[in-house]
Order: sequence, then C-alpha cells, then structure tokens
Amino acid sequence: MDGVTPTAHALLAEIFGFDGFRPMQEEIVTAVTGGEDTLAILPTGGGKSLCFQLPALLRPGLTVVISPLIALMRDQVRALRASGVAAGALTSGNTENETDAVFRDLHDGKLKLLYMAPERLASGGTERLLAQAGVSLLAVDEAHCVSQWGHDFRPDYLRIGALRRALDVPLAAFTATADTETRDEIVTRLFGGTQPRTFLGGFDRPNIHLAFAPKNKPREQILSFAAARKGRSGIVYCGTRAKTETLAMALTNAGHTALAYHAGMEPDQRRIVEQRFQTDDGLIVVATVAFGMGIDKPDIRWVAHADLPKSIEAYYQEIGRAGRDGDPAETLTLYGSDDIRFRRMQIDESLAPPERRMADHGRLNALLGLAEALGCRRQKLLAYFEETCEPCGLCDLCNTPPETFDGTEPVMKALSAVLRTGESFGVGHLTDILIGNATEKVRQRGHDQLPTFGVGQDIGRGQWAAVFRQMMGHDLVRPDPERHGALRITHAAKPILKGEEPITLRKDSFESAPRRRPAQTMVSDEDAPLLSALKAKRRALAEAQRAPAYVIFPDRTLIEMAEKRPKTLDDMAGISGVGAKKLERYGQTFLEVIAGEAVATPHPARRKLAGRAAGDTYDRLLAAQAELARGADGTGKPMSCSASLLAKVAALGPNAADKLDQLLGDRLAERFGPAFAEILAET
Repeated sequence: MDGVTPTAHALLAEIFGFDGFRPMQEEIVTAVTGGEDTLAILPTGGGKSLCFQLPALLRPGLTVVISPLIALMRDQVRALRASGVAAGALTSGNTENETDAVFRDLHDGKLKLLYMAPERLASGGTERLLAQAGVSLLAVDEAHCVSQWGHDFRPDYLRIGALRRALDVPLAAFTATADTETRDEIVTRLFGGTQPRTFLGGFDRPNIHLAFAPKNKPREQILSFAAARKGRSGIVYCGTRAKTETLAMALTNAGHTALAYHAGMEPDQRRIVEQRFQTDDGLIVVATVAFGMGIDKPDIRWVAHADLPKSIEAYYQEIGRAGRDGDPAETLTLYGSDDIRFRRMQIDESLAPPERRMADHGRLNALLGLAEALGCRRQKLLAYFEETCEPCGLCDLCNTPPETFDGTEPVMKALSAVLRTGESFGVGHLTDILIGNATEKVRQRGHDQLPTFGVGQDIGRGQWAAVFRQMMGHDLVRPDPERHGALRITHAAKPILKGEEPITLRKDSFESAPRRRPAQTMVSDEDAPLLSALKAKRRALAEAQRAPAYVIFPDRTLIEMAEKRPKTLDDMAGISGVGAKKLERYGQTFLEVIAGEAVATPHPARRKLAGRAAGDTYDRLLAAQAELARGADGTGKPMSCSASLLAKVAALGPNAADKLDQLLGDRLAERFGPAFAEILAET
C-alpha cells in the first residue's frame, strides 16, 4: 500500500475529529490495515490507540484488543461509543447484563472492537469464542508486559502468542517503553521469533519538564510543588500505601482536592477515585504505582515522585502520564540515600536469577545517573534509550546549571572508611568516623583509632550525607543485604580509590521545590472565564453519563473553542477533536455556552451536513429558495422544498442536472431547478 487510503483520512476526521495524523501514525495505520505483523514503540501521548482503532474500522471482521487494566479498557470503550464506534469489553468488572450484551453483539457480528484482559485468555472457551466471532486482527496494548525484563511483567501475556497462532491472524503490538532486551523478548513471545514490521517512534517527550531534587523535608517539597500548580490535575507517586494516605491528607489540609489510591483499598473505593480523577478538574491522586497505567486522562499537568521509582523504565512510564495532550507538563522526583538503599536491597533480595538481578541494578544505575546528572537531563534520559538530542533548555539543570566541585578527595576518604571498617557499617556510623564523632559504638569497635577518624571534619554531617548519596548514585558503594545494609565497595570505585580517576560531585542546594509557574498552557485572561464555563458544562455532562470528562471533549478542544468562539455548527466542526458524532451530540450545547444564550437549532437534515461542503451548499439553496418562494416576480403561489429534500439536493454535486429534475419533480423543478443547478455547478 502506498500511503493511507482517503477512507482512513475521512474516518480520522469524521470519527476522531482530527485533521491529520501525528508523527509515524500514518505509516503504522497503513501497515496494520494491510495485515502486516507490527511492533510500534511510541511515547505515551503519541497516539498508540488510534493505530489499532482506525485499522479496526478499515479492516473487515473483529479486532480484539488485549489490554492490562479494566479502567483503561472501559474508558476506551466509552470514548469509542461516544464517537459512534461499535466497541465492547469483556472484563471482570462487567455486570452480568453488560457481559450478556457483549456476547449478543459478538454473535450478531455487530462489534468492530472487543477489549479483554490477558487473564481471560486462561479460560478454555475464549479461543473458541474468538474463532467463531470472525477475528481478523489481534492488537496488544502495553506489550512490554510480556517481558520478564520489563517493569510490568504479566504472566498471562505469555498466552497471546499461542492465541495468535490458533487464530492465524496478524498481530499489532504497542508499547511506550521497551529497551533492547524487552523488544527482543516481545518479538520472541508474541511473534514467534519472526521480526515484525517495527516502528521506533522515539522516546522524547519535549513537552514534559524534568526535575529531580534530593530529599530535604520531602513533605514540604511536595506541598510546595503542588501549591505552584494548584487547580491542575496531578499525580503524586509514593513508595508505600501508608504514605499515600498521610500525604493526601496533608495536601487536603493545604487546600487541595486530593485522594489516596493503593492496592490495599476496596475495589469500589478505587473505582470511585478513578472516576473522580476522570471527571473532576484539578484533582490530585496520591498513589502507589498501582495507579496510572489504566488512566487514559490526557490533561494531567504534573507528576511528582515522593520516593525514587524502581527503575528508569518505571520512571519514564510514570512521568509519561503527564501531558498526553501535548501541552506543557511538569515533573519532580525526590530521592535520598534511604531510597537508593531500599531499591538496591529490593533487587538483591529478589528470587530472580543472577543475570536478571544484574540487569535490574543496571536499570537502577541508569535512573540514579539521571538523578545525579550534571548536564541536561533529557540528553541523559534519551541516551539510555539510545537516542541523542541537543541540550533541551527545558529541564531543571538546563534552567539552573548545578554548582559542582572536585569530589575526589572526600570520596577517597569515604571509601577508605568503608574498607577500614571491613565493609560492615552504614552511612551513619561511617559519617561519625569521618567527622570525628566518638560515639559509644565508635569507641567500642576501636574506630576512633583508625587513620580515617576525623579526616572529614572540614565538611558537615549533611554534606557527608550528600557525598554518600552521590557515591551510591554513581554505584561506587552498595548496601549489602547479608550485612543489614552495610556499604560495600563496587568495582567502579577502585580507580578512584587508587587515585587513577577523579570524580565530580554536585553541591546540594537544599531549597524547597521551586514555585516556578509552569509554561502557559491554558488561555488568555480574556478567554479564561469562557474556558471555565465550557469545563463546567463538560463536567456536568460527564457526571450525568458517568463517563470520563475527556470522552466528551479533551481540554485542548475546549481551549480551541474558547479561543476561536465558533458561532455555528459549521464553525464548530472545524474545531480539532469535534467529529461528526460529537458535533451532533454536543455541538449545540457548547455553542449555547459560547454564545451565553440559547442558539437557534438547525433542522436535523442541516445538522448532519455541518462541517461539510454540502452544508454551505444547503445554505445557498435555502437562500435561493426563499427568493423564489413566490416565483421570480413574487406573485406566484408559495412553494418550498422540505429540509430533507434540500439536503439531498445539496449532496448531488456539480454534474447532476439530470438527477436534479428527477429529485425535485416537475412543479419544484420548474420553480427552483435553474437556480439550484447554477448553485450546484459552482460547488
């Protein structure tokens, strides 16, 4: 196939309300529609779902989408149905009536897309059900879940390859993040080792501002960061369930609307939080990593990590939930020595084979390297995914370059203290030795007699904490799980210890998270009241339908409405994200919000032509009919065409004079035929 057919572009506009494809979407849609096995790695917000939803409409038969989370599936099904697409989901969250309705639609051949969780593949009847339903394409969302090297491994994903072979249909797999090992395992597990058509869309999310900060009164740092972004939707990720609840309460006490979310909550409680996050503007969810992968909310404006994520892939996936609409978004990740120690021990104490533990340490090292970076963070992040870029100018280190110093001498002193104490102690005891603090523990072990006792008195305890943290970040020392977290020296430290290599460290500037306002993402002061009114109407509609707000319209569409202020349904059809179905369903309602008053409702026949060339033709025919209602001289008997007849005439096109007379009949053709033919000839 040479490019996507006009049908694809027509459906893109009519169903999804978009004028054009995002980068790489068109090529992927072409490949998937053509039945090629496809692996697409696109950044979050790059429009992955369109790359299987649109081919599903272009291909015959049923497309089955394997997706990992119920909330994500339900939201996508709602959005598709709101756009007029026959979609359903078979999940454990369905009511009995919902499941019966899906089975009926499958039996009757009505569905174009069926979503299901990978766990359903364990059911013996699933393969038979799908074979009878006429499946023509399998799509796998979050395909990295198939890989044991990845960060979200789901064992049931391993069944997908067998299902594909049984159904003998093409497979399209999608993910936002997959390093080389993960990509190789995806190819092995899903495509039987045969290389699919692969699209690597790049990992850069230039609209996301990256920032890290060492922990220093972390609760205050998070509260300060949230305060500068008050009224905007955000997620705060925490390492423990208990912290989600205490931090959510602290944010609430500070005047925010905040809710906790973690796997220990009852399913109904979690669903309420998910639903509110989708419909409420400006809600903050404080969550463990259990939250987010299934949230299809495009207008999350910020993500903060109150604790260090477990790997660089997890970090990338979690910050990627911000700014999926392409507008500016911000992130802040806090980290400290305790985080690093916890993550190291988590890896060392796992039951994974040695090579997997080694790889996990490498992934954590990459994240720590990003945290302790001295130059552009975006360059550092993209380098991990084997991409390059110029300094971005849009991360904290580009905004404010860090102050650095030659850390070789203090690092050598610290390494010497580790060695002279037999690699058997943690940061606190080692710091006491370095600053010459003769505690009882130091004296009992004779460590006050060591040559390193007191050699670090020139810097304070807080600065030594920063030195040890950066040493852990550079993987010079690691906590030993067999010695209760005592630090041991790694191979990477030996050149520094021998004086063969220098090391540069950062000076920590312990300030609260900056209250820098994020880049302007909404509208001018003049348009702000209208945007608020449009959001209020959207929220009311979303609540009435028990649907996510973006299913009505995403923020970007409302912003464009506020700025362009469409006056007619034809104007409204030109707003990005307003497809034919949504124009018919919501266009009039939002026009009235913009006008501030009731707007005359066009005839249904005219509404169906809104945004199309035939709509303008209809209006010209209507005007000509008004002039000729009593004939050319104004004395004849009043005559007119029905609205539906006028719509049919408008749809004829320029070379349809013979059809025009037949459509109008003798009487109407005699009165209006020549004028109508002239208008049609000009279309």
